[in-house]
Amino acid sequence: MRRVLPYLSVLLLCLTAIGPARAQAEVERFAPGQYRWLGQGPWGGPIYMVISIEKQMIHVYSGDRLIGLASVSTGMKGHRTPTGDYPILQKRQWHRSNLYSNAPMPYMQRLTWTGIALHAGHNPGYPASHGCIRLPYAFARDLFALTKIGTLVEVTQARLTAALKLDPLVLSDPGSAVVSFAPGKGPPLRLPPPEPEDAGEGVPMLTIDPAVFGAWGR
Repeated sequence: MRRVLPYLSVLLLCLTAIGPARAQAEVERFAPGQYRWLGQGPWGGPIYMVISIEKQMIHVYSGDRLIGLASVSTGMKGHRTPTGDYPILQKRQWHRSNLYSNAPMPYMQRLTWTGIALHAGHNPGYPASHGCIRLPYAFARDLFALTKIGTLVEVTQARLTAALKLDPLVLSDPGSAVVSFAPGKGPPLRLPPPEPEDAGEGVPMLTIDPAVFGAWGR
């Protein structure tokens, strides 16, 4: 029987939610401090977000659907925001910086243990933080209510569209399929069967220590 993997076992980041033309139009007319939600929910798919340093924008997705956009302010020269994939590690509604003069960081969502986080803050339309990603205050509040520990965040140099990435365990399972995050999108993407493995030397084997298990383990 074919098994369809749960959403989060397949998804690190998923397929593009809307056409590039619409997304670009949204970016072009966004001013510093501006944000927009494209509906009221509840949302059916897993929540994740993509942040572009070049565009100073964040896109929030639910499954394959773009649901929110906002301007951001990332790290200034000498305090660049690092790119990469991050799960939210910690959430605090009222937080103060441990590194920079006890500065307030409302609706803080931590991405690294070295001081990078999402939070509400000054949003001038250009990189101005010490590495954190500042969000418009009302947007940060709404996003804080929407996410949870483990919600995925991708920080990119330029891209705002989402990208599909598969865990190696998914690729090695011939009975798996990539789920579709919205109805009517066509059949699931089939994964190729795994390459055959040699059964000779080099395959790890489980052994039982008789000193631990005695006669029972023999």
